[in-house]
Amino acid sequence: MERKVAYANLAKWFEYLNDDCDYENWSQYLISKLRAYPLTNGLDVGCGGGWFTRAFHRAGYVMTGLDVSAEMLDYAQAQAVKEGARGEYLLGDITKFRSPKKFSFVTAINDCFNYLPKNKLSAAFKNVKGVLERGGIFLFDISSPRKFKEKIANTVSVDDREDITYLSFNKEESDGVTMEVTLFVKRTDGAFERLDETHRQYLYTEEEIVSALQENGFEVLEVTGHMGEEKTTSDRLVFLAQRR
Repeated sequence: MERKVAYANLAKWFEYLNDDCDYENWSQYLISKLRAYPLTNGLDVGCGGGWFTRAFHRAGYVMTGLDVSAEMLDYAQAQAVKEGARGEYLLGDITKFRSPKKFSFVTAINDCFNYLPKNKLSAAFKNVKGVLERGGIFLFDISSPRKFKEKIANTVSVDDREDITYLSFNKEESDGVTMEVTLFVKRTDGAFERLDETHRQYLYTEEEIVSALQENGFEVLEVTGHMGEEKTTSDRLVFLAQRR
């Protein structure tokens, strides 16, 4: 069975399988953070299927989505058309991304930067700074070290539904986790098709992220847990920074 890169098969199922994430309240919490600043247009890095891109659009921001997965962008664009949430979607890698357009804010929600190897994090933050207006806001999250060590490493994740079964075999590495994902998707004839892909995520500490932000021209304004949780017990660390 051919094993594909991350989200080649999972793209159209990702939001469906994450329907327990409370996207609505999550997005409203993030929007409340953005409302504290005079922002107009945003770049949503690692936009995936575009749920947050569309939510920010509905909140009145002019949005551009960026992702390395063509399959994810296809889904995002289809959903945007379906919901009437206009926006531009670009295929690209933030570690190489350049744009003549400047944005008043950049977001990267749901662990986007955990997919970046350690030697590419600084380049990503440098490019975020490059597309931000001076004084622009950078709002993003990562999976916390606690989540990696206690909930992901050396575990098997299962989600069994009527039309799809999701399996993820998660192996701890020295710098993160490799996740071998298998989907069994029900076809129109009732049979199930097996699809495989590999995800590689890297563990970052708060100190690593803060240091990289400061080295690339950002002032760190706040670090919290997910939706305001205490960061030492949260599955996510949320960073709010401003371009100097």
